Amino acid sequence: MLIPLTRETFDQVIPLIATGAQYAFVWGKARDFLRRLLISLLIVVSIWLLVLAFGHHGGGIELICYIIGGLYWFWSPVYVASLKNRTYRRFPYAGFWRGQVLDVFITEELVNKEQRANQLGELVVIENLERRINVEVGDDEGFQVIVQAPIKRLYKPITPGQTAELLVLSKQPDLERIDKVSDLYLPDLDLWVGSYPYLRRDIFRDISAEFGSPRPPRRPSLRPYR
Repeated sequence: MLIPLTRETFDQVIPLIATGAQYAFVWGKARDFLRRLLISLLIVVSIWLLVLAFGHHGGGIELICYIIGGLYWFWSPVYVASLKNRTYRRFPYAGFWRGQVLDVFITEELVNKEQRANQLGELVVIENLERRINVEVGDDEGFQVIVQAPIKRLYKPITPGQTAELLVLSKQPDLERIDKVSDLYLPDLDLWVGSYPYLRRDIFRDISAEFGSPRPPRRPSLRPYR
């Protein structure tokens, strides 16, 4: 089932400014906070050195620069999350899609590469892999897509046949070609799957409830998630 959404609804479900869930996601771990805090300190010190070097005190402008730079650790997650939202909001058309889980399986994905020196002083490339859950979803019209996310224990109840819902984005008004999809919502479990929480979840739940949440027939899994 695919139902086109108005632009007004689209703008609500993927907001311009980061939601609390998006802010918390981008906030990251302790090392991410420390890195931002260090950048804030460097910005403040740089402004102070520039003021000393040029011997000019800008008064209010200087104070504003200190505040913006000193609070980089606080506002940068909002900025990063809002940029992520913008990559989806640039699509002119969106639709609410409902299908079912077809398969669930695990893969190892390359997260990043880094260079390290070995005992001989030679630089070697280290590949950092991460185990990810892959949830394949589809419908009777032949549409299929795989949504990936880092492994979490709360994903264990996911099984083929469960209702699956997401937002599809397109450059075509008839949504004939799907360019991107959002994170996945499983109403049977009230569970979200995805690498980033693009959707404003309370509004998407309201949309889901408006169109009802029937349970489709279950299908056998080719590669069950253990």
